[in-house]
Amino acid sequence: MDNLILIGMPSAGKSTAGVLLAKKIGYGFLDCDLIIQGEEGALLCEIIEKRGAEGFLAIEERVNAGLFASRCVIATGGSVCYCANAMEHLKGLGTVVYLKIDAAETERRIPSAEKRGIVMRGNITTLRELYAERVPLYEKYADVTVDCTGKNIDETVAAIAAATGFGS
Repeated sequence: MDNLILIGMPSAGKSTAGVLLAKKIGYGFLDCDLIIQGEEGALLCEIIEKRGAEGFLAIEERVNAGLFASRCVIATGGSVCYCANAMEHLKGLGTVVYLKIDAAETERRIPSAEKRGIVMRGNITTLRELYAERVPLYEKYADVTVDCTGKNIDETVAAIAAATGFGS
C-alpha cells in the first residue's frame, strides 16, 4: 500500500509532523489516538485510568489492526509497538517510519506522563525506563528511521519527506 505510518515515543512529533507532512505531499491524515478517543468517548489518560494499561492496549490493538487507508499519513500512539498484530497489519499498509528522539529530549518534551496518557506497563515508572523498553520495538518494526532529535517541526517534516522519497 501507499501509506506512511509514523511510530515513535510520545512527543516525537508523529501527530504534529504527520498532519503537516500529509499537507505537503497531498495525502490524507489519520491520528490513531484521536480515533481511540472518539470511539471510547474519553481522553487517553481517562481510558488508561479506567481500563488499565492492558485494557488500553487491547483497544489500541483493535483500532490499529482494523485500519484501512490509502494515500494517508497515519500517526500511531506511542504504545502501538506493544501490539504485534497491529504492527504487522500496519506494515502491510505502507512504510513504517520511526521518528527517533533521544531519551533526554523525550524527558524535556513531556513534563507529565500521567496527564499525557502514556501507557507504562509492569515495573516501568520513568520515561527513561519506558524509552529503554520501547526503542528496540520501534527499531524492529521500522522500515525507515528518521532522527528528529534537535529538529524543529519544519525540519522534522522535511527529514521524513526526504527519507521516504517525498523530499524536495
